Amino acid sequence: MLDIKYIIENKETVLNAYQKRNASIDLDALIALNDKRKAIQLQFDELRSKQKQKSKEIGLLKREGKDASEVMQAVQALTDQVKELEAEQTQLQNDLNEQLLQMPNLPHESVVAGKDESANQLLHDWGTKPEFDFKPKEHFEIGENLGLLDFEKAAQIAGSRFSILRGPLAKLEWALAQFMMAEQQAKGYELVIPPYLVNADALTGTGQLPKFEDDLFKTGEGYYLIPTAEVPVTNLYRQETVKESDLPHRFCALTPCFRSEAGSYGKDMKGLIRQHQFHKVELVKIAHPDQSYNELEGMREDAEAILQKLGLPYRVMALCGGDMGFGATKTYDLEVWLPGQNAYREISSVSNCEDFQARRMQTRFKDSNGKMQFVHTLNGSGLAVGRTLIAVLENYQQKDGSILIPEALQPFFGSKVISA
Repeated sequence: MLDIKYIIENKETVLNAYQKRNASIDLDALIALNDKRKAIQLQFDELRSKQKQKSKEIGLLKREGKDASEVMQAVQALTDQVKELEAEQTQLQNDLNEQLLQMPNLPHESVVAGKDESANQLLHDWGTKPEFDFKPKEHFEIGENLGLLDFEKAAQIAGSRFSILRGPLAKLEWALAQFMMAEQQAKGYELVIPPYLVNADALTGTGQLPKFEDDLFKTGEGYYLIPTAEVPVTNLYRQETVKESDLPHRFCALTPCFRSEAGSYGKDMKGLIRQHQFHKVELVKIAHPDQSYNELEGMREDAEAILQKLGLPYRVMALCGGDMGFGATKTYDLEVWLPGQNAYREISSVSNCEDFQARRMQTRFKDSNGKMQFVHTLNGSGLAVGRTLIAVLENYQQKDGSILIPEALQPFFGSKVISA
């Protein structure tokens, strides 16, 4: 959430920043709404002051034994006006907050302008793409040929965009999750097991609500299934003041994630790329504003290290303004090589949100000068487990249909191969 005061004082800067996002925001209407709210506030304060003065006058007249009925009528009229203005003021404040909650974050000055992923910039790539003496298969062909991946039965049980992993393939996903969590904990991230159901306040705090409600699964009781562990973990310090000396806080969580994939009809219908339910290891940092971009680089490196230890070729893209998420100021995407698709596909997105989420959550700290400041929040995948499983299947597939297990993963999986 942006600060209305900052918007008013830096209107041109904000407009230029939104141009990077290829976003059109009517700041004049927003500022006019805020001006109206302030004018009503001024009227409200003036009438409240008169109301208090007249109320004191009633007491004085009564103590002197004089008739106070005329003044009492005046006070009643003022009371009615105050109530009307208070209701109007509340409505204007709600309207202003609603508009601010719908506005995306401002991109960092280093982010380039662009409409979509075509304007993203290659930061670097890593690894050597595997060479095959046969035509490499896509992951869903490999899994189905092994008899360990079942989309038909999943659709019968739940619907489209669900899957069933069995036997060694289910074991491989679990091994990947354990490996990732062990690696990230070794880097100093605190393990968290958060709720998988959250309320609307938590989702508003991290920016999923109100703008992206169609992407969420909601229960009859008003809870929402988490789209990512970012939501409950970032909210650990909602409406709290943290100690400056304790920053940064670093967390990792392995959770299922649930997304409706609204608007993605027809995209990646085959396979595990775009599912309603998947597992992900999420990294979250609550950081000091002076250190948040150093923490961003560190989080990116922590996610990259997983791919490197698994021997999976990948590249890192710095996203342009138009391809960044709603709450991000700067984002890196890690894209893993998938031989079956002959393409790079996203496996991790690492973002700094600066104080955008903290302002919504009211998460602050008192600096050394005694001034209250908002923290910066960061999040990233470390990694998406299902997509890592896809990458292992496609990069380590053998001609006979078997799958070699990366050396770093073997202690967690228990063997060196999934036999055909």
